[in-house]
Amino acid sequence: MSEIKIGRMVMGVCQTNCYFLYRQGERLAVVVDPADRGRDIYDSLRRNGFSVAGILLTHGHFDHIWGLDGLRDAAGASAEAEGLEPVKAYACKAERELLKNAGMNVSRQAGRACETYADVYVEDGEEITLAGMTCRVIATPGHTGGGCCYYFQEAGILVSGDTLFAGSVGRTDFPTGSMGTLVRSIKEKLFVLPEDTRVYPGHGESTTIGDEKKNNPFCG
Repeated sequence: MSEIKIGRMVMGVCQTNCYFLYRQGERLAVVVDPADRGRDIYDSLRRNGFSVAGILLTHGHFDHIWGLDGLRDAAGASAEAEGLEPVKAYACKAERELLKNAGMNVSRQAGRACETYADVYVEDGEEITLAGMTCRVIATPGHTGGGCCYYFQEAGILVSGDTLFAGSVGRTDFPTGSMGTLVRSIKEKLFVLPEDTRVYPGHGESTTIGDEKKNNPFCG
């Protein structure tokens, strides 16, 4: 099979990384964290020859979900027109309440209330296969109670959301957050991955597990 590639769009008031993964030479893509302007995400992918096969949510904060409904609706309409299965969004089961509560996901405080849902709620360790790519769900509570990362082992790619950044970690002062839980999640669930695993966070530039084990001041 062809190589798994990853692209990025930086979107919204928080400059959130919206990723899309695909196999080189193929037209199906998986979108992670549609941060804002979902229709724009859809149109950009279509202009570049991609169709959306599914949507993965690392957690339910406003700056990662504002584009969800627009992207799901646009991609779903296209899939229906082509006689394909509806496009589904995936999230950890523990994030269900936060996704549908505009106060808990901080969208109301940010000025644009958003109450939404995932079509499929998954558990730690489950595998999701979309567009010919398989990722493992790694539950990493801490930034939020139901936050998770997606590990594409074949490609050595970890999409970490707001759990782990280059030289930092996610804030924990929002509802369901806990710094102790976050650091424990990183050490016990992420730092056990191969050191050359490339980490693609929700904000900022990519890093590696090895670099963060050595240099991240929050996880020493």
